[in-house]
Amino acid sequence: MLVAADKFKGSLTAVEVAERVTTGLRRVVPDLEVEALPVADGGDGTVAAAVAAGFERREVRVAGPLGDEVTAAFALREDTAVVEMAEASGLQRLPAGVFAPLTASTYGSGELLRAALDAGARTIVFGVGGSATTDGGAGMLSALGARFLDADGEPVPPGGGGLAALAGADLSHLDPRLAEIEFVLASDVDNPLTGPKGAPAVYGPQKGASPDDVEALEAALAHFAKVLEGAVGPKAAEYAASPGAGAAGGIGYGALLLGARFRPGIEVMLEVLGFAPALDRAGLVITGEGSLDEQTLHGKAPAGVAAAARAADKDVVAVCGRLALPPETLGRAGFRRAYPLTEAEPDVAKCIAEAGPILERVAERIARDFLT
Repeated sequence: MLVAADKFKGSLTAVEVAERVTTGLRRVVPDLEVEALPVADGGDGTVAAAVAAGFERREVRVAGPLGDEVTAAFALREDTAVVEMAEASGLQRLPAGVFAPLTASTYGSGELLRAALDAGARTIVFGVGGSATTDGGAGMLSALGARFLDADGEPVPPGGGGLAALAGADLSHLDPRLAEIEFVLASDVDNPLTGPKGAPAVYGPQKGASPDDVEALEAALAHFAKVLEGAVGPKAAEYAASPGAGAAGGIGYGALLLGARFRPGIEVMLEVLGFAPALDRAGLVITGEGSLDEQTLHGKAPAGVAAAARAADKDVVAVCGRLALPPETLGRAGFRRAYPLTEAEPDVAKCIAEAGPILERVAERIARDFLT
């Protein structure tokens, strides 16, 4: 039995989901062998999943999205580092109810990457998602040696809004170690930097951006890419239009400029976490996340787990807080069945507040349905 689930956002971490499922299964089959492999798709929870898989947690003080110092972590095993931008620059780093769509910066994410280089990483998996920022990765690039100056030769203000004042860019002093490593941009979104499907239009409102803010950020990021074209050549425009450039407020664009290779986050993480050998050992796979919905099918962790398991001819069932997919859609995606908490407890507020005990009850039901 393999439990390879993502977090239930706001209720349970991926590690807690695995623990609760295991407890419930063993109530019905006491001697059941269960292997837990918490998974993530590159967004928040990615470092925790790597640590649960045996990576060492490393902590470092970096700048948060508003410039205040925070303690952020990355994961390291031998010369492979897993760095999660949300650890430094995520919405989770903002005070409750506070948004800063024009001024939040990814500078701390660049500091995290530098810490991974300092720790000897030769491969960096850069998981991006859950960002508080829409600065095109300018802050991250600045932390790694780039300079972004206004018409007076002064550094532009932090955040996407500040890029409107950009007059010149100098990337000649970027950390030279970046050219010597394998750098993977891991994300579950493939949006370009700007345009109707770009970072400001699609994700800006989630970060508190008003329609006017979205317009300002769209213009600022388009200007940013234009200035960079003058500094580094036509590749700057090519990267801006590439899949993944718009990930996490455009930090994907900054990563592509650094030479990163874009790959679907769950695909990368399953490799890094050692999913294939764990799958070989499993008879049944349990995956899941907080909400199993249309978005799940577009690069989220449970869909990636189901696809890999189906290719290996293994049965997969899903646990979730809320289910918004019909049985036929689940079947096409590779799921035998889904078990939402709301089936065991119709009160949604109770499901969120008491997710752990309810998930144990759901796991008991899975054990009775599939193991006895």
